[in-house]
Amino acid sequence: MVVCLFIPFFGPISYYILGVNRVRTRAKAYRESRGLIGFERPERYSAISLKNIDALGPLATVGATISGHYLLPGNKVLPLQDAGKAYDAMLAAIDQAVHRVYLASYIFESDKTGQRFIDALVAAKKRNVEVKILIDGVGQYYSYPTATRLMKRAGLDVRLFLPFRLIPPALHFNLRNHRKILVADSTVAFTGGMNIGSRHVARADGKQKMTDIHFQLNGPIVYELCNAFCNDWFFTTGEPIDAGNLQASPTGSATCRMILDDPGENMDRLSMVINGVVSAASKKIDIMTPYFLPSRELIAALQSARSRGVRVRIVLPDENNLPFVNWATTNMLWELLMWDVEVYYQPAPFCHSKLLLVDDDYVLMGSANLDPRSLRLNFELGIEIFDRQLASHIDQHFCDTCQVARPVTLQEVDGRNLPRRVRDSVAWLFSPYL
Repeated sequence: MVVCLFIPFFGPISYYILGVNRVRTRAKAYRESRGLIGFERPERYSAISLKNIDALGPLATVGATISGHYLLPGNKVLPLQDAGKAYDAMLAAIDQAVHRVYLASYIFESDKTGQRFIDALVAAKKRNVEVKILIDGVGQYYSYPTATRLMKRAGLDVRLFLPFRLIPPALHFNLRNHRKILVADSTVAFTGGMNIGSRHVARADGKQKMTDIHFQLNGPIVYELCNAFCNDWFFTTGEPIDAGNLQASPTGSATCRMILDDPGENMDRLSMVINGVVSAASKKIDIMTPYFLPSRELIAALQSARSRGVRVRIVLPDENNLPFVNWATTNMLWELLMWDVEVYYQPAPFCHSKLLLVDDDYVLMGSANLDPRSLRLNFELGIEIFDRQLASHIDQHFCDTCQVARPVTLQEVDGRNLPRRVRDSVAWLFSPYL
């Protein structure tokens, strides 16, 4: 409210758009709508989950207490590090769908890649497959004409999550749906960090604008992802989805748990899970994120991990697509470097991956960045995965990346000149909204 007093004209407008109370009001409406719909969880999952918590140890206990979701065994998790292969797998799942295709994305561009998805979704609808698409109301504007306009012209059922509206006024820069979900029937789902657009795909000359990682999932966790989409759909449209008798049979060795993080809750679920598993680490912690603006709690947890002898590696993009975020990050890196945390800058193309690896069998992946916007203001989704084979693969991915990345030193950070220090400090002051 201080801004309203000192900037009489623009202050109230800014508060209306960015005010925390509006965040809480809309988030409360979301939670109430979420309680009205959802598939009944089979009771057998509860007993299985409790048994697996005991077997998997303290890393599993953290998520059980915070998330409100069960640990589900019997999943197959396939990492897709190449966008071309990821999109091919997603399109194949759409082409093979018989009953339903549910797709949610923060950004869905109307370029060549976006058109491939639109064509596949139209073809699925012509086969009498139920097709529902949910695009974020801000994310839709990353290309023009918007993909939503093209989808509506093609007769697809596409809706916008909290779009801008003048009458009645709704101008929400916050409260964005950052989740990426594709569910095809009850057999396969995809989630991770990839939006839909050609910027992720390598050109014919091998160059690309960004890299990312997505995951294909089979097994009972598909049921949870379908439920997440249905709740978001109901909040957006007021229309419940009858998904019928959704059953995803066990098919692999990975034990998974979904964590939904919504703004305005009494606790920041993903943030608490991340802090908890970092505090429970006994061997190693690897973090890969495009935007790194850690909370005081996470900084302290990482420092504490180093004091216990846990190796900590953090991989960040060398050239960020949001320079002011990079400035703010640089302002706080000394707090980790002085504790011998290893920080690496990954060379171009810009890396958009979001990964957390703890010890030998824990991976957390999903849509969230390690910044206040993701962890406090956005609707995000994370998947905890307990699987030694996958963890080994992700560990090798970190090792390969660090081989070509540039290590950041405390001397480099301390050696910034005065103008850069001032710039970085000012950027850090605005970190809650970056």
